[in-house]
Amino acid sequence: MNFNYIKVGFVAVAAMASLCASSQDLIARQAPIDKKLKSVDSLILQKQIQVEQSEFPAFDLYPSWNQTSVHNYANANIPETYTFDLTGFHMPTPSTRITSKFGPRRGRMHNGIDVKVQVGDTIYAAFDGKIRMVRDQGRRKGYGKYVVIRHDNGLETVYGHLSKHLVKEDELVKAGEPIGLGGNTGRSYGSHLHFETRFLGIAINPALMFDFESQDIVADNYTFNRRKTGRTSSGTMVANSGNVIKYHKVKSGDSLSKIAAQRGVSIDTLCKLNRITRKTVLRPGQVLRCS
Repeated sequence: MNFNYIKVGFVAVAAMASLCASSQDLIARQAPIDKKLKSVDSLILQKQIQVEQSEFPAFDLYPSWNQTSVHNYANANIPETYTFDLTGFHMPTPSTRITSKFGPRRGRMHNGIDVKVQVGDTIYAAFDGKIRMVRDQGRRKGYGKYVVIRHDNGLETVYGHLSKHLVKEDELVKAGEPIGLGGNTGRSYGSHLHFETRFLGIAINPALMFDFESQDIVADNYTFNRRKTGRTSSGTMVANSGNVIKYHKVKSGDSLSKIAAQRGVSIDTLCKLNRITRKTVLRPGQVLRCS
């Protein structure tokens, strides 16, 4: 009888050991599945966040989705500094001719730059974003037919004096997608694109970010500084470019002498600012400080 009890005990212990081993195998097999499920959940969450961000570009910066005013953000909380990612850009037009620069003009502030285009030329979105406004201010008034886009990087861009709109309000656009056709509408005396870059209603000189002559951005990033903003006589907020550091993105065929002439500085100044010599070989894509 004792042997039978012992035999039964061994069988029970073996069964329990087998059960534990099976459980451990099950847990071991389950672990990779859990990791995969977590990975899937994470991807779904990331996609959901991307969808929400595209629906409401820069929602953490802007107080509202205002569709009645181009640049009225009186209640906005303007950060001390903010860096814009300019990569993924597309030039709004292939035209390289600037007909009017940013700044005071005939007693009033010109809050953008004018680029020569012909009536019917295609105008493109500068960055990914969402169309905030598509309006027509009428003959000889303001922007004429214009489009305002709020971008994922925090900027807003304005495209004025169009002859035709190619987008609608609340439409999502990608950088490089057509948004309108060049024209001569509104307060305009000759066909051109009036192009503005704004941050929470504050006008920033587009030339600090876009190099129309080279059809490229000036650098991969631009940092806005609230302390370098001021009001014009008309009350418009503008970013002061007087003390802003300017950069040049090296293109194929560029030389120090060519860059110096283009940026209005001496070769020695370029060398000193960038800690290089006149014999330094420049690389396409390299960013040089110019001021």
